[in-house]
Amino acid sequence: MWGAAWVGAPALVQTAWAQAPLAPTPRQTEGPFYPIALPADSDADLLRNGPLQYAQGQAVWVEGRVTDTAGVPLAGGVVEIWQCDAAGHYHHPGDGGRAAPDFQGFGRVTLGRDGRYRFRTIRPAPYTGRTPHIHFKVRLGQRDLLTTQMYVEGEPGNARDFLWSRLSPAGRAALTVPFTSSSDGPRAEFALVVQA
Repeated sequence: MWGAAWVGAPALVQTAWAQAPLAPTPRQTEGPFYPIALPADSDADLLRNGPLQYAQGQAVWVEGRVTDTAGVPLAGGVVEIWQCDAAGHYHHPGDGGRAAPDFQGFGRVTLGRDGRYRFRTIRPAPYTGRTPHIHFKVRLGQRDLLTTQMYVEGEPGNARDFLWSRLSPAGRAALTVPFTSSSDGPRAEFALVVQA
């Protein structure tokens, strides 16, 4: 009898693990540079702003999947990103209007049934007081579900960044990702878990 119980125990443990809720992605500040007015071009390709093509910085892909804490994809949700250009400037009046006009700086995609998103952009650049990062916002209908930031693994400025350094080890692991090689260029996979 005990033998049968021990044989069945791994299956029970696996079932319990499969049902364990996912930890929500840590929240972070929106920062001062979220667009006051959304740009006319706000698609998933930040390297094109209307007819203009941006050629500064390193072109990369940033992609991932958005799920709830049960692992269910957030179909119909919206992911927005915004970031500075390669010189460290945002499209925002608070940054003096110095951003490159050919860098879109803001992008938005609607999630399909699989909850995946993909943006073409540049590897984030540092600016005074901040390590490289990309801002993210997840919305569902009229509700803002998450605002956070993605950081780059191995950046020397991370430890000096006032927001990154305040994260717990688990928070750092959730928000800090590497760029890896892929067939169409460097890419970062950034999973987002929201409480829907």
